[in-house]
Amino acid sequence: MLKRSIFIAMCCLTAAACSRKADVANDASAPLHLLKPSYQNPYGVPSQQAIEEALGRVRAYLEKETPAQLVDVRTQEPVALSDIDVHSGLQRGTFRLASYEWGVTYAGMLRAAEATGDKSYADYAVSRLTFLNEAAARFREQLPQDDIGDMQLRRLLYPRALDDAGSMCAAFIKASVLPGAPDYGDAIRAGMGWIMSGQFRLSDGTLARNRPHRHTLWLDDMFMSIPAIAWMGRYTGDSSYYNEAVKQVRLFAARMFVPQKNLFMHGWVEGMEEHPAFFWGRANGWAVMTLVEVLEALPPTHEGYGEVVDLLKKHISGIAALQSGEGLWHQLLDRNDSYLETSASAIYAYAIARAVNSGWIDAKAYAPCALLAWNAVSKQINGQGQVEGVCVGTGMAFDPAFYCYRPVNVFAAHGYGPVLLAGAETIALLQKAYPKMNDSAVQLYGKDVKTDAPIFEEEED
Repeated sequence: MLKRSIFIAMCCLTAAACSRKADVANDASAPLHLLKPSYQNPYGVPSQQAIEEALGRVRAYLEKETPAQLVDVRTQEPVALSDIDVHSGLQRGTFRLASYEWGVTYAGMLRAAEATGDKSYADYAVSRLTFLNEAAARFREQLPQDDIGDMQLRRLLYPRALDDAGSMCAAFIKASVLPGAPDYGDAIRAGMGWIMSGQFRLSDGTLARNRPHRHTLWLDDMFMSIPAIAWMGRYTGDSSYYNEAVKQVRLFAARMFVPQKNLFMHGWVEGMEEHPAFFWGRANGWAVMTLVEVLEALPPTHEGYGEVVDLLKKHISGIAALQSGEGLWHQLLDRNDSYLETSASAIYAYAIARAVNSGWIDAKAYAPCALLAWNAVSKQINGQGQVEGVCVGTGMAFDPAFYCYRPVNVFAAHGYGPVLLAGAETIALLQKAYPKMNDSAVQLYGKDVKTDAPIFEEEED
């Protein structure tokens, strides 16, 4: 009887073990390649509706946080344009209306309007640019330069650095072509005047600074100057501006582009025997966006057009090779011990998608990179429409700790324009090409094809 009981128990245990074994997916019992990955950020082809919802949150937040109003700075009471005096200035919001960061934001709003068909984005840009243009003109008429206490308006009228001039100048030029746009000529000429005649240059004409050392090149200054110069060629029809834009690209690239990495170093100082190369994310973002903007403005027949395309291809190849598995890029691009940063990642999402849409780079090779980047960037837009994970304003340095420990903040204005540009250009990519899931991976097709392989769909939260 005991033996029979032991036999029955052993059979039960064996049956249970076999049952458990049958429940476990293995190579023989299940197609393991169809197991759902545990992605940290969404993976797949985003929908235009989801992108528009994310961009709408950003726009609504910025509408609320950036009033366009003159006030008496002592009382904060509204002031009419006709009543300005030395105590008048811009009402203070969360972000400045006349800064290089907001020049990018205006450009992002204009591109979002184009991609979505939603006029409210363009209204945001045009209303504020027009307000600034009118206020600046009134301040110039009424007050001597030294009596203008509002530094945003003073720098708009009388720039003293490329940061004051280039990005806002380009935004005014882009807005000026819209139907019914007012004449922004004075603001455009003020910015361009500083770029062409006021900014310090090296002996060969390269736009430079004298900080933190004499005769220093900042990679950021490519964007703070060259796109506006190129757009000025389009605005005036004067080809000398196209020539100057291409010349500046060549001069910066000759000193700061590192072919071994296909990346730009952040800083270069004339007279140094060695130039330590720190590949800061956002500075490389300014550089790649510069190349994209120059190609947008430059006539394809210009003798420098192909050269800029070739440099863009190399730079994007270097950037794409360093994208993290989460879809974002690191603060120092080639150092995984630095944090993942949003503003640079958004710029790359925009620039790569724009290059795909314009036919400058291989669409099949790079569209998945851009879509992965947008999916990751979109997760950094919180429920209020704020952009998280953005590095604050940053100078240049020759050690890694400086970059690795720069703070991030939702009030760092650098993230908002790039996010708007990235979302808008991703929409354009979805409208122009046919990204689809095939065998669980994002692939790009030139026409609407049916993919028979199983499609992975992200579950909603």
